[in-house]
Amino acid sequence: MRPPMRRVALSVLIGTTIEWYDFQLYGAAAALVFAPLYFPNVDPLAGTLLAFSTFAIGFGARPIGGIVFGHFGDRIGRKKVLVMSLTMMGVATFLIGLLPTYATIGIWAPILLVVLRLFQGFGVGGEWGGAVLTAVEYSSKGKRGLYGSLPQIGVPAGLLLSTLAFLAVSGLPDDQFRSWGWRIPFLISIVLVAIGLFIRLKLTETPVFEKVRETRTEARVPLWLAIRTYPLQILLAIGSIVSTGSYFYIVNTYALSYGPSAKTFSRNEMLVAILISAAVAAAMLPVFGALSERFGRRRMILAGLAAMAVWIYPTMLAVDSGNLGLLIGAYLVGAVFFSISYGPQATYIVEMFDARVRFSAASTSFQIGVLLGGALAPIIAAALVRATGTVLSVAVYVCVMSLISLVCVWAISAKTIARGSADLDDPSAADLQKQQG
Repeated sequence: MRPPMRRVALSVLIGTTIEWYDFQLYGAAAALVFAPLYFPNVDPLAGTLLAFSTFAIGFGARPIGGIVFGHFGDRIGRKKVLVMSLTMMGVATFLIGLLPTYATIGIWAPILLVVLRLFQGFGVGGEWGGAVLTAVEYSSKGKRGLYGSLPQIGVPAGLLLSTLAFLAVSGLPDDQFRSWGWRIPFLISIVLVAIGLFIRLKLTETPVFEKVRETRTEARVPLWLAIRTYPLQILLAIGSIVSTGSYFYIVNTYALSYGPSAKTFSRNEMLVAILISAAVAAAMLPVFGALSERFGRRRMILAGLAAMAVWIYPTMLAVDSGNLGLLIGAYLVGAVFFSISYGPQATYIVEMFDARVRFSAASTSFQIGVLLGGALAPIIAAALVRATGTVLSVAVYVCVMSLISLVCVWAISAKTIARGSADLDDPSAADLQKQQG
């Protein structure tokens, strides 16, 4: 018996929010405390760069997680992968909260931090694909944009929760915050993971994948078949993602470090601006996801990317201004522009590929795109500001990434989407896909 759609939606939304809460806790900690605690023997700027480098390592593991979990998601099903990815992420995050610092165990502290970050990245690499496919493959035609946006909500919702958690403990005296306060958000994640697993274990497999399994049309090596069948689509999907990652992690991770270090804003002021923008994005993503059914996903993504390419300039100037009203205003508008493109983006990507390879192709494309766009963004931003002395250089960088994504989305044809999404409109079409391989 298939679960009602509200249970599917709840499973996807809560599970993805927990995954991103865990993943983005690390970004906040890298910006605020990891440099002095785990890299104390270097100057502050070098320590910040090293902390952001460990942040980026998690992104390096995400494509590997996407490939591995994608393979099994296309071979044994979406549900099992969702349970495995959430468990892996939860355990790694909890252990980071227990990890001794450099002062206690020396060089082993940063080494173990890197290892746990790799496990975080590996886990979240399988989460996105499994959550999006579960939402989209369960939903009916005309509702895919809405339900496909639910996993996207997990990103700002996770950021919202992680920011709230850090805001709650950042009021502690600095010595207490650095000794034990920062650990609390990591440790409480294990409770959230238990809730997410309880909900996910009640799901059944998606009807689209059930059809693939019934007709015995599973691909032996899904990613290899995807590369042979959809080489251009995979490249364009990767390119369509890079700007989203760069924009998001510049304004929510790099700026969190830049504001206090430049003395334009305090740690709490930056956290408040991020908190408000995350709440706006979480509210707007399903709106734009639903609107993509009416106005077209490609058109909305292009509009959002163009807006972000322009709006990054006033946003970075606001971060450098010292005016809290300008900062919050810039972040609010930016959250809306981000949502216009990010809301329909997941559905748009999974519609490019057929059911036999959809998990592998969509997940790998997305994770490589985020790696190229998001992982390096805080490091590149810090290096650019150091070299040029101005945050406008960071805005130029994000603008260039947005233009790359604009070109890639523009190049994706309607025929490509129609071919890949045939089995979503009619699950019985899944058995015809074997003719492509």
